[in-house]
Amino acid sequence: MMNGQSDTIVIGVLAVILIIWLFYGLRNWLNRPVPVSLSGMQLNSDIPYSPVVDLLEAEGYEVIGGKMKIPLAFEVNESVYYSRLFVDYVAERDEIRYLVKTSRRRQPVEFTGPAIRDRFLYYLLLYPGCEGMLYVDTEESSVKIIRLMDYEEDVYDGDDLS
Repeated sequence: MMNGQSDTIVIGVLAVILIIWLFYGLRNWLNRPVPVSLSGMQLNSDIPYSPVVDLLEAEGYEVIGGKMKIPLAFEVNESVYYSRLFVDYVAERDEIRYLVKTSRRRQPVEFTGPAIRDRFLYYLLLYPGCEGMLYVDTEESSVKIIRLMDYEEDVYDGDDLS
């Protein structure tokens, strides 16, 4: 007689635990923020011809979006400041999208860790769904892929804090 009751109690406790687990899992899933993805980004279909487009296509990329202006707003002590970022193109290869920035004569890029961070990090963080950025150097006719790597101890030795 006790065996039947203990089985019912165990099944009841397991059912309550399962219901609580499903409730919290569903609530966390519904409250999870939707990651920003390039696939949902509104692309500028006006792609003016330029040597940059030819260079990207020669490297195997398809240019799928033209120049974009990304508006930004910042609040500092109840004052609002506005700014914007510009992306020159959006390109795709093997169904992977990249933001594209082209070189500027008056703004040369020094390829060091701190310089790349200061110049490109906000683009890489703005659209975490993208694989990275393509930096097109028009003077050297080259395309450099810039990716944000996952932090690993063997990548960062801790000595260079600049």
